[in-house]
Amino acid sequence: MTDERTGTDGDGWARLVTQVDAWVADDPDPVTADELTALLRVARETPEPGASEPVAHLVHRDAATARAELEDRFSGLLQFGTAGLRGALGGGPHRMNRAVVIRAAAGLADFLLGELEGATPAPRVVVGYDARHNSHRFALDTAAVMTAVGIEVLLLPRALPTPVLARAVRRFDADAGVMVTASHNPPQDNGYKVYLGGRVVTDAGQGAQIVPPADTAIAAAITRVPSVASVPRASTGWTVLGEDVVDEYARTAAAVAPDGDADARARLKVVLTPLHGVGGALTKDVLARAGFGDVTLVAEQAEPDPDFPTVAFPNPEEPGATDLALALASAMRADLVVAVDPDADRCAVAVLDPRAHIPARGPETPQADGWRMLTGDEVGALLGADAADRLRTAGSPAGSTPTLACSIVSSRLLAAVAAAAGLRFASTLTGFKWISRVDGLVFGYEEALGYCVDPAHVRDKDGMTAAVRVCDLAARLAAQGRTLVDALDDLARAHGLHATGQVSARFADLSRIGATMTALREAPPAALAGSPVVEVVDLAAGTDDDRGGLPPTDGLRLLTADGTRVVVRPSGTEPKVKAYLEVVVPVAADAERAELDAAHRTARHRLDDLARDVRTALGLDGS
Repeated sequence: MTDERTGTDGDGWARLVTQVDAWVADDPDPVTADELTALLRVARETPEPGASEPVAHLVHRDAATARAELEDRFSGLLQFGTAGLRGALGGGPHRMNRAVVIRAAAGLADFLLGELEGATPAPRVVVGYDARHNSHRFALDTAAVMTAVGIEVLLLPRALPTPVLARAVRRFDADAGVMVTASHNPPQDNGYKVYLGGRVVTDAGQGAQIVPPADTAIAAAITRVPSVASVPRASTGWTVLGEDVVDEYARTAAAVAPDGDADARARLKVVLTPLHGVGGALTKDVLARAGFGDVTLVAEQAEPDPDFPTVAFPNPEEPGATDLALALASAMRADLVVAVDPDADRCAVAVLDPRAHIPARGPETPQADGWRMLTGDEVGALLGADAADRLRTAGSPAGSTPTLACSIVSSRLLAAVAAAAGLRFASTLTGFKWISRVDGLVFGYEEALGYCVDPAHVRDKDGMTAAVRVCDLAARLAAQGRTLVDALDDLARAHGLHATGQVSARFADLSRIGATMTALREAPPAALAGSPVVEVVDLAAGTDDDRGGLPPTDGLRLLTADGTRVVVRPSGTEPKVKAYLEVVVPVAADAERAELDAAHRTARHRLDDLARDVRTALGLDGS
């Protein structure tokens, strides 16, 4: 039967109302309960008898909007996927809120107790949180749920970066870790990231983010939680860790670049922004302990602020996010800009690049001066080459096969660096939950600004230790009268100029994502950027050899005769299809500056042509 007000199924509406009423009755948070109650009231409203047509239209419109919002909020339980939960704050099962977090904590607790059934001592879990809206409350709810069922809970002392939590999981030999954060997502979001270690994971992934089948098992345990009311919660009993946990992290992080040139480090002038996140003070402290004392925080972004007021999107990859830092660096004549994302697990770097200088013919800007953000692949190559050099100097640890690793969508330059250094290289599925569990890992990265330079202590990406290594490399180069750009030129001379880019398409209709991937599989392009396509590998099918030994994953890899590579895959966190582009331009080993400049121009033109052809292949010509 159709509801005349909404034009929808009346029985479906009745079921939705029942769901909302039941959820509100079980909601431990009066704020989200009231929010849902208000939405339901608006959704039920009808015009007063005799109301004018415009007024009636507005009432019907508001009711339809409220009903659509309720349908979305009750479209299912927020999915426990990539490392945990992430979503918009609000009431209802498809939002981040106390009810969802309590259920998640109960499911994780049930999983841990099952994995360690009969074992003593009881499971140990470390819980951390950032400064986003409700992060502390969600952390306390997690501690309360786990303590009530006999799990030992260690709570970080205050809002702190994700790498501090990841370090604590390994330091305290915890069986699991929970970090309440949405990383670089918009301010209306929050999340719940889970790590496993201790006795639950004992291989190279100990202390890393969850992967299958653990994620599926935890999700199943969450769905078995009948209600929030059924979940016991303690009011006390967990341990709040002291500041020594932060001090130990800082000491360990500063030590990733020991025995540096103290004068060179002291002279390096750095501008740092945490983008309103929790990484500002700690990153500056870590850098100071490593000898980098001339570090200036961007004042407008220095303190944690869950509303991220100076940026449209608190992601250092996004245009405009680092504008304040670049302006300050330009004014101060700094050597380097470092930006960590709000939970400080990612690191972006900006440099003065003569090739980026724009001759004065408009407003003076940092970009006109030649300041530019390095890509994640550029920083990854620099840090990978640095890791190889360190191994060459210090030697490999006994009994291990040192390995450099990156994701399948990252540049192939790291593989070339590893081969030249006689090191093993591993390509992984996208995400640090895969990179960080590679056997023998000494350095790993992903193009999205994530770097793991100290896997012995933090089995995850860490923007703060990456910042130390980048600053150390910049200081050593500066002592020789050189820069990070010069080091990139050296890599181009040794391995060819690897230039990378992206094409992405956002879809409101999620069915178009699958249709786009299917169409590409059925009719891949015959050529890209003027070079014939010589290999097409379906990463969801094919053989293990085709996929480089990786598990099947939804994606397609195309290779052309001139070495151009494109990897197309649906995003794991957004309603997008992403294409990762890479061109390689040969460069002579003794190439001079003019030849390198020409190679960069060639690479730029080829990337532009490649991006155009990829958009056509994805059916985005009109986008």
